Amino acid sequence: MSTRFFRSKFVLTGVVAFAGGVLFASGMDLTKYSWAQPTRGAAGQTAVRGPNSPDAAGSFANVAERVTPTVVAIKTLREARQVRGTPPRGRQQVPQGMEDLLQQFGGTPPQQREQRGEGSGFIMTDDGYIITNNHVVADADRVTVTLADQRVFTAKVVGRDSTTDVAVVKIDAKGLQSLPIGDDNQARIGDWVLAVGNPLGLEFTVTAGIISAKSRGSELGNGRGGMNVSDFIQTDAAINPGNSGGPLINLKGEAVGLNSMIASETGYFSGYGFAIPITLVKQVADALIKDGRVRLPVLGVQVQPVGAEDAGINGLSTNAGVLVQGYNPPDSGPAKDAGILPGDVIVAIGGQPVARVASLQRVVRSHQVGETVTVDVLRYGTKKQFKVKLIEAATGPVRVSSAESSTPEIAPVPASKNIGKFGIAVEAVSAELARAFQIPAGQGVRVTEVASNSPAKEKLNPGNDVITEILFPGPRRSIKSPAELESALNALKDGEYISLMVTTVIPERRFQSSAVVNLRAN
Repeated sequence: MSTRFFRSKFVLTGVVAFAGGVLFASGMDLTKYSWAQPTRGAAGQTAVRGPNSPDAAGSFANVAERVTPTVVAIKTLREARQVRGTPPRGRQQVPQGMEDLLQQFGGTPPQQREQRGEGSGFIMTDDGYIITNNHVVADADRVTVTLADQRVFTAKVVGRDSTTDVAVVKIDAKGLQSLPIGDDNQARIGDWVLAVGNPLGLEFTVTAGIISAKSRGSELGNGRGGMNVSDFIQTDAAINPGNSGGPLINLKGEAVGLNSMIASETGYFSGYGFAIPITLVKQVADALIKDGRVRLPVLGVQVQPVGAEDAGINGLSTNAGVLVQGYNPPDSGPAKDAGILPGDVIVAIGGQPVARVASLQRVVRSHQVGETVTVDVLRYGTKKQFKVKLIEAATGPVRVSSAESSTPEIAPVPASKNIGKFGIAVEAVSAELARAFQIPAGQGVRVTEVASNSPAKEKLNPGNDVITEILFPGPRRSIKSPAELESALNALKDGEYISLMVTTVIPERRFQSSAVVNLRAN
């Protein structure tokens, strides 16, 4: 399987409870990455664990006692809706109580049942603003909040942002205690943390663990469902359906993250939970309270982590920086206008180092929309600096990397034994192929075969990839025939690099994406 393509493991698998006690799962395969959102009626086991040190146990108890009053239980109701195009029960002549039987045998019931859900949240301000996950309250007609003292309030959704999975609700209440906001930048791998919330309907449950990793992103299927977060905090504190929207807390009693999802084969806790960094959460929440919407700054690029060949072609001793693959929006935007090109490696923004995609997001989000920042890049070993005016992030689904997609289905290709340098066989793009791929005829060469021992084996997808340009060694130029590519490849000596622009096309899925592929001659 190509390293540029992998199957998504990120799915929303929350159980939904309906009036009448009917339960089912949204996505019964319950694949690896699940929202931590719950519903009434879910069942499962609760893991219990504690620290080995009595001193640590005492500190846990003190923190839990202080922070529990700042955590809330959230219940949502989505009212029954008439299914479009179906008549009311009386006109459909379906006996009352028989709708389930009708649906089982292929009929359509006249209306959907009401949906109830549960989640968590924490009090942001003493005047009643509460932070939770977007997926906890999205599409809810009614939201109720239960405090630790068992007072219950109807909440108003102030605002929500699907790209960061953050939402804010408001209750009219007095005597509230807010949770202090910490600094996730100071949190370290190995630090003890507590997760407080309402897993599986067990209100105000406290679990303990450590920060297992930071800056988790693309491996979680980032970009799926519209999310655009590349720096999740990973923890082994038990998080289950119902913990969504609850805080991840350090031993100072401060929130360092917003619990959002888990990695699990079953849909329940298996040792891997993920929280959105509190710095980002606070930024989004403040914007939602002030404006009812979020304006997050972006450079307007599609990027991916730097690999070994990307580092080598730029003279880097480590895989630091992010590789520019293209622009977002495609073929436009401030990065393109400033002169940044696909193949450039961003190493710093505003003087702050950029080591990976997560740090790129973090640095950019420390600035404002409309602000101009300096961007330092390496262009095949040459240092360059650009001035880029940040634009507002799109509100819909955003892909962090143009290379992150489903595994392509290999299209039929003609048999070829003509394997040249790098073990790559190609064919000219015929008029028929150009029509099928919706690309210009006579431009680029289609990859038909890659040898099993080729350095391009994990980089190119035979049948679906079209090599369109040579970016390095210069000058940048289009490829129009197999002979042109063969000449460029054969001119390389062992240890030298070549940079290619590759377009992947999957006609049956109407999918097309471009990416920079760097290769080293053996």
